[in-house]
Formats: sequence, C-alpha cells, structure tokens
Amino acid sequence: MQSAHPSTDPALGVFRTAALLAELLQRVESSAQPVGASQYRRLVRHLAHLLDDLPPDARLDALLKAFPAAAALYENKRYEQAGLCRSPLDDSLESELHARAVIDKARAKPSRQPRNNGKG
Repeated sequence: MQSAHPSTDPALGVFRTAALLAELLQRVESSAQPVGASQYRRLVRHLAHLLDDLPPDARLDALLKAFPAAAALYENKRYEQAGLCRSPLDDSLESELHARAVIDKARAKPSRQPRNNGKG
C-alpha cells in the first residue's frame, strides 16, 4: 500500500496555486485601484479552472471561507446545480424579501401616460 506524501501530491500544487489566485482575486476585489478587464478575466478564468480541479473537501471549504471573492466565483459556477448554496441563509432570504418588496412597489405605481389635452 502506497500513501501519498504531501510533497508529491499533485492536488496540493493545484490547491496552493488556487489559494494564491484566490488571495489575489480578493485583493483585486477589495482594491480601489482599477484593473484591466482582460487581466481580471484571465485571473477569474484561471482560478475557476483550478477550483473545478479541486476535490470538494475540507481544504476547499477552508479556502472558500477565507476568500469570499473565490467563494462567490465557486458558487456562481455551480448556480444551476446548487443555487446559492454557500451564501448564508439569512442573507439569501433577506435579498429575496428585499427583491419582492421592490417588485411589489414597482407594480403598485400607476403607469405614466401622456395626457392629451384635446390637442392633436
């Protein structure tokens, strides 16, 4: 029986790279400095591919808890299958209730139609 030594575990290298990119994405998201759109897309695309390659284990969970921007990316990539599975339930519920209130308010407003004062 062979056991994988941490230094020879290929998933460890992927995890380390993903952690570095997750930290970079978090810094970019938090920064007031502008970042080029193509640089941002490359960063997100690369991190997204790495997140796809990581097993859903405690290490991935820890990474996503440490870097909210990476967690949002991870969740958005899996939205069709799992919805907002990583978002706190209270936040999700609050967002839904707020959206419902805005929609109801918009429906309640009378539509503005131009008045025709007998001219025309």
